[in-house]
Amino acid sequence: MAQALEISYLADHPEFIDALAPAIYEHWRHILTEETVEVRRTALMRHLNRDALPIAWVAHTESRVLGTAALRESDLPGREDLMPWLGGVFVLPEFRGRDIGKVLCVAVEKHASRLFNFKTLYLFTLDRQRWYEEMQWRMLEPCQWRGRSGDIMCKDLRAARQRFRADEER
Repeated sequence: MAQALEISYLADHPEFIDALAPAIYEHWRHILTEETVEVRRTALMRHLNRDALPIAWVAHTESRVLGTAALRESDLPGREDLMPWLGGVFVLPEFRGRDIGKVLCVAVEKHASRLFNFKTLYLFTLDRQRWYEEMQWRMLEPCQWRGRSGDIMCKDLRAARQRFRADEER
């Protein structure tokens, strides 16, 4: 029998940092050329919070981490005027294509809405615009990150909050 997918605060499972840090480093090292696994580990440790930003969540089974996502004050240098941000959405390669990333995004959205009463959530992406649009994110404006073109997207959490309530009532 397959183990059930759980979503938890990274703060409740800091042991998962040792699996996440090298995988995230490997994924982004072609862009973040100055970064090391230790820099990534330190960044993840800053997310070991439950009620203050930045907060990270992990998708996991009883014994294995599958992915992570975070709620941050800012995630794109130069756009600190927009707050808060969904960032760090990452699913380990062997678990992709199973909607784990979507489940993580919804968890972040729910917490941003309920815990902090944020009205709008932002993100930037270089190449996953269509994937986010499928989850009701909309294009806000183009952006640049490390010399690469991407897009800032946003989501109205007031509308999402109504969907969360309807889903819970079912």
